[in-house]
Amino acid sequence: MIFNRVFVKLHWISLVLILLVFVAGSVVRTSGSGMGCPDWPKCFGQWVPPTSEAQLPDNYRNPLLEKRIKKAERFVKLLNFLGLKETAEKLTNDPYLYQEDPFNARRTWTEYINRLCGFLAGNVVLALFLWILLKYRKHKTILRLSFVNVILMGFQGWFGSIVVVSNLVPWTITVHMLVAVVILGIQIYLLRKIAPSQQRNISISKGMKNLVLVCLLITVGQMFLGTQVREYIDDLTRQGFGRESWSEKLGAIFFIHRSFSWLVLGLLVFLAYRNEKAKKEGLFRWAFIVLAIELISGVLLAYFDLPGWAQVAHLFFATIILGILWMSWLRSKKSTRIA
Repeated sequence: MIFNRVFVKLHWISLVLILLVFVAGSVVRTSGSGMGCPDWPKCFGQWVPPTSEAQLPDNYRNPLLEKRIKKAERFVKLLNFLGLKETAEKLTNDPYLYQEDPFNARRTWTEYINRLCGFLAGNVVLALFLWILLKYRKHKTILRLSFVNVILMGFQGWFGSIVVVSNLVPWTITVHMLVAVVILGIQIYLLRKIAPSQQRNISISKGMKNLVLVCLLITVGQMFLGTQVREYIDDLTRQGFGRESWSEKLGAIFFIHRSFSWLVLGLLVFLAYRNEKAKKEGLFRWAFIVLAIELISGVLLAYFDLPGWAQVAHLFFATIILGILWMSWLRSKKSTRIA
C-alpha cells in the first residue's frame, strides 16, 4: 500500500494527540477539576470560560443546575430503556449527583484545556476519515476502522457530558477511560496498516507472541482495576476516611491490582531477557524501562500522600506500556526461533 506521506504523518500526530488527551484527563482527575466546567459543551455557558467569578451573573448556578438535572433525567431514562434499572436507580439516589462546586478559575481552565485537547484529537481523527473516504476508500478495513474511531470519538464527547452531568459518578469515569483505550488501540492498528514499512516485523516464536498477548491483556485489566481503586479512594474520601484507613477499606481489588503489577513485571523481565539474549527488538527493552517507571510511580501512590504528578505519571506510563505491547504484538511474526 502506498499512502501520502502527509497522510501518514497526520496519523502519527493523531496518536500523539490521543495520548495527550490521556494526560490531560489524568491531570483533570488528580487536580479535582472534573467539575471545573459544570456544563457541556460550553463552560459556564460560554465558549471561552471566565477567569474570575466576577465575570459571571449573580444567579449563574441555578440555570446550570437546571440543565444538569434535565440531562441527568434523560440519561436515567436511557439507562432504564437499556435495562440497566439498578444502575439508573443508584444514579438517581446518588447524594452527590447535584452537588455544586464553587467557581475555581484554575480548575475551570484545567477542564477547559482537557476539552480542547479532546476536540483537537477528535477533529484530526475526523479529517483522517474524510481523507480515507475520498482517496483510499478501496482499503475497506482501514476505512471501516477509521469510521469506528470517528464514532467512538463522538461517543466520548457525548459521554464526557454525562460524566459532568452525573457529577463524576465513578463508573462513568471508568467507561470514559476504557473507550479511550479502545480508540488508542484502533489508531495504533491503523498505523500498522498504513505505514508497515516504518515498523519492521519482529520475528519471534509462537510462545513468545502469546506471552506478549498475555502481558497486553493483563495490562488492560490493570488499567481497569486501577480505575476501580481510584473510585474507591474517591468514595472513601467523600465519606471522610483518611489515608491511614484506606488499606483496610479498599479490600481485594487493591491487593489484586498490586499483585498483578509484580506479575507483569516478571513477565516483562523474562521477555526483556530473552530479547537481549537474542539481540533483537528494542520495543521489548522500552516496555521494560517504562514498566519500571510505572512501578515507581505506583509505589509513590501506595506509600506517600498520592502526589498529583505521580498519579498522572502512573496512568500515562500504563498507557505507553499498553501501546508498546499492542504494537509489538501487531508487528510480531511467528518463527521457529526463540526470541
